[in-house]
Amino acid sequence: QVALVESGGGLVQAGGSLRLSCAASGRTFSSSAMGWFRQVPGKEREFVAAISWNSRNTYYADSVEGRFTISRDNAKNRVLLQMNSLKPDDTAVYYCAAKASYSGTYYASASYDFWGQGTQVTVSS
Repeated sequence: QVALVESGGGLVQAGGSLRLSCAASGRTFSSSAMGWFRQVPGKEREFVAAISWNSRNTYYADSVEGRFTISRDNAKNRVLLQMNSLKPDDTAVYYCAAKASYSGTYYASASYDFWGQGTQVTVSS
């Protein structure tokens, strides 16, 4: 079991930056891949970024590549998403997720076993 709590969301102007944090508890965190997804009302949850359990591999959606950076600190049980050059299209609720199984793709929400409650990010133009 992994419990996840996101923080760091808020309101920012276009071009600005935010850093989201996901605090994790549970014995399986350090062996789980972690991901960030986002969702706007009326749309499906969308993949943003993911990181392997040992930080060796990272994955990004094309829409955020070069602007967002995912990282993790297994000693502190947390995952970070640094978001730079934010755009109004980045406005969404952002969710942290843990992928405890080795099966399934990093890009699909169905591959993840545990989810946080989400944090709102709003980018004004």
